[in-house]
Amino acid sequence: MTYEHPSESSCIVFPGSDQPGTEFYSHFKVFHELMSVKVRDILLVSSPYDAYILEEDGSLASRIINEYSGLNLSQPPRVTRVSSAREALETLDRKRFDMVITMPHVGEMDAFTFGIEVKKRKPHLPVNLLTHSLRGVYPPPENTDPSGIDKIYVWTGNSDLLLALVKNAEDRKNVNHDTSRAQVRVLILVEDSPIYYSTFLPLIYKEIVQQTQAVLEAGLNEEHRLLTMRARPKILHAETYEEALSLFRQFKPYLFGILSDARIPREDKLDQEAGFALLREIRQEIPDLPLLMLSSEPENRARAARVPAVFLDKNSPNLLAELHDFFLTHLGFGDFVFRMPDGTELDRAGDLRSLEMKIREIPEESLWYHARRNHFSNWIMGRSEITLASRFREVHASEFCSADDLREYLITNIHALRKLRQRGVVAQFKGATYDVDIMDFVKVGQGSIGGKARGLAFMSTLLQDHEELHERFAGVDIKIPKTFVITTAGFEAFVSDNGLHYLGKNGYADQEVAEAFLVADMPDWLISEMEVFLAQATFPLSVRSSSLLEDAQFQPYAGLYHTYMIPNNHPDPGVRLRQLITAVKLVYASTFFEGPKSFSRNTLNQPHEEAMAVIIQQLGGEAYGDYFYPALSGVAQSHNFYPFSRMKTEEGIAHIALGMGKTVVDGERSLRFSPVHPNILPELSTVEDTLRNTQRYFYALRVKGHPESPKSYRDSNLVKLEVDEFEDAYPVVSLSSTYIPEEQRIRDTGHMSGPKVVTFAQILKHRVFPLPDLLKDLLALARKGMGCPVEIEFSVNIGTREEPKAEFFFLQMRPMVAEMERLDVQITREEWEKAFCRSGHALGNGKNRQIRDVVYVKPSDFEADATVGIADEIKALNGELAKGKRPYLLIGPGRWGTADRWLGIPVQWSHISGVGAMIELRNDQLKVEPSQGSHFFQNITSLGIQYITVEENGSGEDRLDWAWLDSHPTYQETAHLRHLRLDGPLTIKIDGRTSRCVILEP
Repeated sequence: MTYEHPSESSCIVFPGSDQPGTEFYSHFKVFHELMSVKVRDILLVSSPYDAYILEEDGSLASRIINEYSGLNLSQPPRVTRVSSAREALETLDRKRFDMVITMPHVGEMDAFTFGIEVKKRKPHLPVNLLTHSLRGVYPPPENTDPSGIDKIYVWTGNSDLLLALVKNAEDRKNVNHDTSRAQVRVLILVEDSPIYYSTFLPLIYKEIVQQTQAVLEAGLNEEHRLLTMRARPKILHAETYEEALSLFRQFKPYLFGILSDARIPREDKLDQEAGFALLREIRQEIPDLPLLMLSSEPENRARAARVPAVFLDKNSPNLLAELHDFFLTHLGFGDFVFRMPDGTELDRAGDLRSLEMKIREIPEESLWYHARRNHFSNWIMGRSEITLASRFREVHASEFCSADDLREYLITNIHALRKLRQRGVVAQFKGATYDVDIMDFVKVGQGSIGGKARGLAFMSTLLQDHEELHERFAGVDIKIPKTFVITTAGFEAFVSDNGLHYLGKNGYADQEVAEAFLVADMPDWLISEMEVFLAQATFPLSVRSSSLLEDAQFQPYAGLYHTYMIPNNHPDPGVRLRQLITAVKLVYASTFFEGPKSFSRNTLNQPHEEAMAVIIQQLGGEAYGDYFYPALSGVAQSHNFYPFSRMKTEEGIAHIALGMGKTVVDGERSLRFSPVHPNILPELSTVEDTLRNTQRYFYALRVKGHPESPKSYRDSNLVKLEVDEFEDAYPVVSLSSTYIPEEQRIRDTGHMSGPKVVTFAQILKHRVFPLPDLLKDLLALARKGMGCPVEIEFSVNIGTREEPKAEFFFLQMRPMVAEMERLDVQITREEWEKAFCRSGHALGNGKNRQIRDVVYVKPSDFEADATVGIADEIKALNGELAKGKRPYLLIGPGRWGTADRWLGIPVQWSHISGVGAMIELRNDQLKVEPSQGSHFFQNITSLGIQYITVEENGSGEDRLDWAWLDSHPTYQETAHLRHLRLDGPLTIKIDGRTSRCVILEP
């Protein structure tokens, strides 16, 4: 950042048109393309004696491998040794090599002749001469053609030379691509003496690699650390003035620094002035480029100062320390030292986070001082953040009207970079470097993050890789909530340390399991990490399960484990920590609850095979009075099992509700729409339908007066609120319509007096928030990424009247089991006519002849207020049938598995664990929308249980023959149920292509 005194006529007031955007910053994926050309195979040509000397302290291959391992570099090359030039040439004809290293004495020909022969066969293959002494090889003897040897190196037993030799060859091969593709920096060493460059190159490479490793942010994971290493500066070696000037011209935009000898060849003669002339010319073109003059003559120090350039005496006993100091002080690898113009040190910053903080505080004089000398750019360049460093270099300080504008510009760009480089990364949690503001996804422990967290992390990566999505919806902040995952290592330590494995066996009630887990001790190391996290995380939290098997394809375990919400706002940090520990223990306990154990028996998994990770996640939403909730939450699926009108199966379906997502996933009343056709809303087709079908209750988290300890039953700390009582709340006003009784009409606004009706008209009809289009694109992206139909959970925060927002929180992604078996099922017209049950809305594919038992709710005895008792009756019958391994057909009105007793029968999985097929009746008793958005529905379909919806009063051809059912003798009967045992198996046929189903009598 070049300094000139600001001119008020043409200065920037920040923020202005030059605000940062993601296009300015490098992404990790570009690192995959760097250093693409590697030296993987080396041919070493040496006599047995040279080999003995070379390998006295270990083989050359071992030395290279050890050097790579010590510097944490990947893929050390393989070394093949031959003892003569003739054998080497024969080997080259048979096998491909990336480099040849030859010793001077190689049998029947000298090294230079051997090099010529190699070049005849492989013109572009590097050939390096490694010698113990320059005698007889440098300068080359008269009448010798040296063109077959690319470089001569002097071996003094320093294995670092082998690393430098390989890396320098790789840098030469990759520099053109890597500078143009990712603006990788270039450092030029100008030295003609093989003795000195054989000393300096190893020092420089080791310093570059070690310093680059040292400055990589601790928050990144190991994969990204290795990838970022590929963006380290390239080191190019020139031996003459002309070669150095050519490299300078070619790579001028990417130069990081130049190290030059004072005396170098110019016009084929050794010239004592050439080094100075080179540095003076470069200094004129790039005034702030770090320059280092190398000389064995101390009197050149004063001349170097006039360039100006840093001086380093080649004969200094502290050569390594002085070179190290140059890298730290001038190339930006050490701390950033804030100084006043007179050199007085003010403060230091060791990483980007502290740099951002310190820039806020330093005096104006110091800010201008560093901007004038491009210190910010150089220091950031040393951290491989090339794009931002280049951007800072291109912007002149004179473009800013004031120091405050310059300061804000620097802070905003650095903060945006820190935030962007964490997107899509699952970082290992480290308390010392954790920053909740920029780190979206961290994990604690070395175990698995579990299925749910894995899906979330994958979607985070997809969002990072598809910038076009963010550009298309520029007004919406699409993001993953702040996420802290306790890996399965935490669960395993907790269960093992407290001896709780026995609870995985059958025979223990859920309450017994919860109480045992609550009195057990959490590992100390885990408590310490949670305490550090809570010190920065001051927002409400959702504590969710992420088991090994959860959200896996074909057995997703959706909704079987428990989730707890905590307001995380108590003034005492100790209380907040206890609340979090209690919530984590209760999620752990749900691993051994009856629901998951029953489901595991159906999937052939054993409960003891399950291990639990826990997601501690930021709750999306706002505080409205005493309650916290998002404006809306929902579930969207890429496969619509019940398309109608112009809808298509592959276009997907969404269910949304005001407030927390419990309304949707528990199967309560929500709004169903197609993201492609959001205006097709049959349940809102008339005023009467709208008043009857819209949401009347929503869930929220109480943030004032919240109990200090969560109870042991699921979602106990969410409260169910009536929409009518919150008509003035900002989300209700923004998302609702208003019913005008005297006109018998509904107006698409909540900003008028009258009863509110949650129609989401402002979103679905008027597109105030682009939810349909966003869901359409996200489902397509997730479907492609997963390679199968998917279901996502999300929430939307619209902020408050005073501070409107547009935040879309991506909460979960799981595969759907919508791909039907490739079995061709034909339903004939005769079967359609004969069937005692038929439907045009069935899930599954194939033929089932395993069911001889039917359990159905007696229509004559059904009452909507009895659904809880009916669920208990089903549980009792299910226990007997499951024990006898007799799958059964279950028939009943309304939504199976709903949490709203008025919409259907609120069975849980353990109530129906032995079921073989289910019929959902839609009739005058309970006429509700299909239940495909619920967790219960997801688990039913994942197990391949045939699920049939029968519209008894519809205009279609659906039918259920009650007379046929009533004609069979009763095997068992309860107050509301009748159980039939048939002489032979039913035949259930479902054509998955058309969703048609018939059930034929034995």
